[in-house]
Amino acid sequence: MTTSRWTPALLPSLSGKTFVVTGGNAGLGYWASEFLARRGASVIIAARNEQKASRAIASILTRAPLGSVRSVKLDVADLASVEAAARELSTGPVDGLILNAGLTESSKRAFTADGFEIMFGTNFLGHFALTARLMPTLLATAGSRVVSLGSISHEFFDLDLDDLQSEDYSSFRTYGRSKLSVMLFGFELDRRLRKAGHSTRSLVAHPGFALDGLGASRPGIGAKRSNAAARTALATFAQGKDAGALPIVRAAADPLAEGGDYWGPDGWRQLKGDPTVVPARSRSRDIRTAGALWSIAENLTGTSLTL
Repeated sequence: MTTSRWTPALLPSLSGKTFVVTGGNAGLGYWASEFLARRGASVIIAARNEQKASRAIASILTRAPLGSVRSVKLDVADLASVEAAARELSTGPVDGLILNAGLTESSKRAFTADGFEIMFGTNFLGHFALTARLMPTLLATAGSRVVSLGSISHEFFDLDLDDLQSEDYSSFRTYGRSKLSVMLFGFELDRRLRKAGHSTRSLVAHPGFALDGLGASRPGIGAKRSNAAARTALATFAQGKDAGALPIVRAAADPLAEGGDYWGPDGWRQLKGDPTVVPARSRSRDIRTAGALWSIAENLTGTSLTL
């Protein structure tokens, strides 16, 4: 169970608002979807596995029986799938786009359907393309938000613009750089939205050190809970993914959240705790690197994100 003092019950009603959550079938994405639905939001789970998405929807509706939850097939590691999903999603308003889906590790260098290194391609490029294709819909929805999923790992590595495909491969470094790319994009997107005079805002959130085994039980969704002894040991420096989803939910729906915010746990080294605005390393807000990365992403994905 979450031990956070802040709960989604403190949010105003989200009735009439629509949130798209990539990877909403499990983990952080599942919990964000459930919390939003319980506050009355319409939630669209964008996931590549339709069976898992159906199980997630059924689980959410047992706790939000009056909620509206549906799914859209999306594989962010396949730009054709991104284009098809965006075409379907663009038919209605999108108040919040939560860019959650991703990979945390790969034992060896692997590639997306389009030939990109799989963590960079999945965590960043696919979401960049999805945001670009949904931008007209987001801009047409007053006060809409884009929430990118950052990570503590951005603190450990600088971005090498000459090796974005990780030819010099290390799983953790590649993951950290992919998440730094996500954060550079999230903060740069907000700067450009403000400069263009739009009401859409971009925020970044991270879950701390969040583990499935420490969260509340949702049968059929993700991993099983750890045993009592393991939970006691891990809980000193980690939290469940239900608690880890709270910074994401606040960034997406809290009226107090502002564009350019970085939300995360308020505890030691941001590993666990109450969701609040936290500091990010300056490398994640570097304007020159963000601008160069933006241009590279447009060229690699064949999508133009103009505001």
